[in-house]
Amino acid sequence: MSRISANDLKTRGVAAIEAALSTEPEAIVSVRGRERYVVMDIAHYHYLRECELEAALAETRSDLAAGRAVRESPEAHLTRLDSQE
Repeated sequence: MSRISANDLKTRGVAAIEAALSTEPEAIVSVRGRERYVVMDIAHYHYLRECELEAALAETRSDLAAGRAVRESPEAHLTRLDSQE
């Protein structure tokens, strides 16, 4: 994974990000030698978000298939939540 120092980012700006992302989908920004942030192309971000949503959907389907879900009205749901406190 590409690395960009905060100083390089300060002096070169977006050009430093573009250079880092020209060969890798993500780049780590380090501040005082410590990894602090990750930057990526927006298309890669959208891809990762889609993967995250697909994983959540698969988990939900698994819960439904295994009977780990409750079907109830909003009122019944709130009553159940209040009784768990």
